[in-house]
Amino acid sequence: MVLALPSWLFIYSVFRSYYSHSHPRLTSVTSHSFFVSRIYIAVTLEPTTRTTVWFSHQMVLAKLIESTCSELSWNCSPFTLLQHLWKFANGTTFGLSDRLTLAVSMMGALSAGAGCPDYSTYSQTPHGNPSAGPLGLPYMRPDLACRTFNSTSVEKVILDMNARLKDPDIARLFENTFPNTLDTTVKYFSKDENLAFIITGDISAQWLRDTGNQFAHYHNLLSIDLGLAALVKAVINNEARYISEHPYCGAFHPPPESSLSPSFNPWADRVVVNPSPINDRTVFECKYELDSLCGFIKLSASYYKATKDSSMMNANWLSAIDQIFRVMNEQSQPSFDADFNFISYYNWTGLPGSLSGSVNNGGNGEPKGYTGMVGTSHRPSDDLSVYAFLTPANAMISVELTNLAAILDDADIAPNVSAQAKQWSQSIKEAIYEHAIIDNVFAYEINGLGSVYMMDDANVPSLLSLPYLGFLDRNDSTYVKTKKRSMSRRNPYYAKGQNFSGIGGPHIAAWNPWPMSQISNIFGSDDDDEILESLYMVVNNTAGLGLIHESIDIYNAHEYTRSWFAWANSYFSEMILDLAQRKPHLLFNSCEPYTPGQ
Repeated sequence: MVLALPSWLFIYSVFRSYYSHSHPRLTSVTSHSFFVSRIYIAVTLEPTTRTTVWFSHQMVLAKLIESTCSELSWNCSPFTLLQHLWKFANGTTFGLSDRLTLAVSMMGALSAGAGCPDYSTYSQTPHGNPSAGPLGLPYMRPDLACRTFNSTSVEKVILDMNARLKDPDIARLFENTFPNTLDTTVKYFSKDENLAFIITGDISAQWLRDTGNQFAHYHNLLSIDLGLAALVKAVINNEARYISEHPYCGAFHPPPESSLSPSFNPWADRVVVNPSPINDRTVFECKYELDSLCGFIKLSASYYKATKDSSMMNANWLSAIDQIFRVMNEQSQPSFDADFNFISYYNWTGLPGSLSGSVNNGGNGEPKGYTGMVGTSHRPSDDLSVYAFLTPANAMISVELTNLAAILDDADIAPNVSAQAKQWSQSIKEAIYEHAIIDNVFAYEINGLGSVYMMDDANVPSLLSLPYLGFLDRNDSTYVKTKKRSMSRRNPYYAKGQNFSGIGGPHIAAWNPWPMSQISNIFGSDDDDEILESLYMVVNNTAGLGLIHESIDIYNAHEYTRSWFAWANSYFSEMILDLAQRKPHLLFNSCEPYTPGQ
C-alpha cells in the first residue's frame, strides 16, 4: 500500500474534526461510512489496482455521495469530489502536508455548492458546535470552499496548538482567529501578476497598516509554505505600486487586474486632498498616517527575513521606498520657515456637507516646529492627530528603518538607501528621547513648540505597544511608568466597566475600550498574573461570538463594534503564539515552548 492504515485514518480524523464543528449530523453511521469508504479507496490502493477499483466503483461511489449529501442537506457534486479524490489518488507518496492538502481539497469539494454567506453577516451570529470550555465559544470559520485562501501550514499550526492548549475556549478562539485573514480577506491573488488585494474585514478596502499586521503572525511559516509566501510577496508588490503613486494615502481599491469594482467610501466624499490629483479608482481614502508606511516596511522586512527572496526588492518596491523617504523629509519640516512662509506638502479637509468635516488651517491642522521627528496628519485609528508628532508612530518608523537597512545590507542592494535608513532611524530615536518625554513618561503627541498631549490610544502603534514594536524593552523604566499611566484614569481614553476595561480612543467613544489594548498590555508584561488577567479580559468578552472585536461598551459587554476585524484577530493569535514561546506554562500543561514551522 502507498498509504498505511493510520495515515488514511489521519485524513478521516481531519474530516471528522472539521465537519463535526458545523455539521453535527456527521456522527451518523451513513456519514461515517461515507468518509471511510471514499478516503480508503482513494489513497490506499496500489496505483494499478487503484485505477481498476476506481473506475469499477465510480458509479457506486457517486450514488453513496449523493445519498450522504442528501442526508446532510449539502449541495454536493459527486463529480467534483471524485475529481479531487482521483487527483490525489494518483500520487505515489503522502507526507503530512500532502495528507492535509488532500483533506483540505476534499472538504472544499464537499462544500463547493453550498453558497458562501457574506462574512460581515456570518460573523454576527454563532455557528457550529460550542467549545468544551465554560464559555462554549462557537466555530466561526467559513466552510472551506468559502475560504479565500487555504494553507496547509496554517492548518497544521491550528492542529498543533489545539492539541496543546489546556483551555478549550482559548483553543477555539485561536482556531477562529489565527486563519481569519486567509479565510476571509484575500479578495484577489494572482501569482502571475504578483498582485494581491486584502481587505480589512467588513470594509472592502486594503489598508497599508492593516495588512502589515494581518500577516505578521504568519512570519514563521513563510520559509516553509511557498504558496503563502507567494501571497505575501504579491501583497507587498501591490502596495509598492500604491505607494509609488500615492505615498500620502493609506487605503486603496482593488488593482485593475482584479476586475473587482471599487467600493464607495462616504467618508472620503467631498474631501479635498493635496497633493492632488488623487486617482479615485485607486485610492479608497487619502488620510496620511505615518504608521501606514511603517506597515509596508514591516511586511517587506518580515517577508525577506523569512524567505531571503531579494526579487521582492524590484524597481516598483525601490520606488515606493524612495517615496517614503520623500514623505519623511517633507513631514519633518516646521510649519513656518525662517521668514514665516507657511510650508505645506500635504493637507486634508472636508468641504461643507461632508461627513469628515473641515480641518483648521486649510486642512493642515495645528502648526508644528522642528524636532527631528516626522509629522503625521492622522493616527493609526484614522482619526486626526491633535499634534503632528505622534510618538509611537515615530518609534515604529525608527524600528522599521533599522529593519529596512538590515534587509538591504543582507541582500546587498541599494547601500545608499540603507545608509539613509540608518541615519533617519537614529535621529528619530534621539528626537523622541529629547522632545517626547515629560516627567519620565512618553507623551502621545507633541507639536515641537511646547505643547504635548498626555494620553494613549488603543490602535497600534501606541505607547502601550512600544515593546511589541521593538522600540524598547518591556522593563524599560520610562515605559513602565508610561504603561502605568496609560492603563489608569490619568489616560483620558482609559475606561473600566464591570466586565471589561482597557484603552479606547476618540474613534468610537470614551466608554468603548478596545480588546487590542489588552493584547498590547500582554506584549508589554512579564508578570504572569497581569498577563492572565488581560488574556481572560479578552477571551471572556467576545459577545459569545469567538472573534476579537474593535471595541466593547463598558456598560454592556454585548454591545461592540465590528464583528469582522481581521487585524484584531491576527493580533490576538500573534499574542497567543508569543506566549507559547516565552510563557508556555500559562497556556499548556507543560513548559515546552511552541514555535510555528519548527
